[in-house]
Amino acid sequence: MLRAGIVGLPNVGKSTLFNALTKTRKAESANYPFCTIEPNVGMVTVPDDRLEPLRRISKTSVVIPASLEIVDIAGLVKGAAQGEGLGNKFLSHIREVDAIVQVVRCFENRDIVHVSEHLDPIADIETIMTELVLADLDSLLKQKDRLEKTARGGNKEAQVQIAVAEKLVPHLNEGKPALTCELTEDERAIARPFFLMTMKPTLFAANVAESELAGADEQPLVKKVREYAATHHGCECVPISAQIEAELAELPEADAKEYLQSLGVEESGVGRLIRAVYHLLGLRTYFTAGEKEVRAWTIHEGDTAPKAAGVIHTDFERGFIKAETISYDDLVKYGSMAPAKEAGVVRQEGKEYIVKDGDVLHFKFNV
Repeated sequence: MLRAGIVGLPNVGKSTLFNALTKTRKAESANYPFCTIEPNVGMVTVPDDRLEPLRRISKTSVVIPASLEIVDIAGLVKGAAQGEGLGNKFLSHIREVDAIVQVVRCFENRDIVHVSEHLDPIADIETIMTELVLADLDSLLKQKDRLEKTARGGNKEAQVQIAVAEKLVPHLNEGKPALTCELTEDERAIARPFFLMTMKPTLFAANVAESELAGADEQPLVKKVREYAATHHGCECVPISAQIEAELAELPEADAKEYLQSLGVEESGVGRLIRAVYHLLGLRTYFTAGEKEVRAWTIHEGDTAPKAAGVIHTDFERGFIKAETISYDDLVKYGSMAPAKEAGVVRQEGKEYIVKDGDVLHFKFNV
């Protein structure tokens, strides 16, 4: 299973957000740096409004949503690439995740310690990115030295890897993340074994004060983070209030919804964040729906029907014949499979079919 890591400076709300995302109290949240040492790992349910209509159509009481794994990683500080603040240990935890959610503090609170004297989310982002870039540059230069020794023996694969490394080194030297380096898809595939942290897909979670959640999109610091994220990293910024989300996680669903509405907010920021992380990881959802259960299955963007079948069971992929397929929108429009078939919107798809997000599938196989 793919994993997303929550990173950021100390005391920006990482552990509070992790607890809200996972609806647990696994991560200690305290008003001092490095209250997290070992990473906390938890499963997160992916909110999906399509499940309830499918449940009604299927007349079932069992609904199983998609999920993903979230890792709460200890706060990095300036000098982490040189080992400051247990930096080497924390950086190794970041290398093990598939995507990065960087939590950025966008709230003023004199009672909560900040690692610098002034609140400046852009400076905070640059501190984290500088440490990741420096660590990547150091790692890549060492790998390049080893590859050059191998290449001298005539190894063509090493020569190809060196050519890609030579594009990445000056880019990192300029303080830019590897993800923004102009590489072809083939070059990106060649660069994957370098395990560069700044090559990982990233998004920013702008953590705002409870009183600012309703108008968070227009909050000046959030706007600065969003513009910076788009300009320098080509990525998304999702505003959240970790403190409110932690409180919501402890309430029954109906009470949580009422509390949000009292704040002038329609949807939990955590819901938006989870969906953004899901897509950041290149994940998509298809459904199976019947009287036994409605279930959301996780696949990678671009997966074929046999590969999607294999998520349920390897036998389904091995003996795949075809997939009876209907889009979620069409199934909801016609209310059940029978009228949908009469309307001609149910298709029989073969081995080359690329499954789309929201497809409702029934596999036929023979083993």
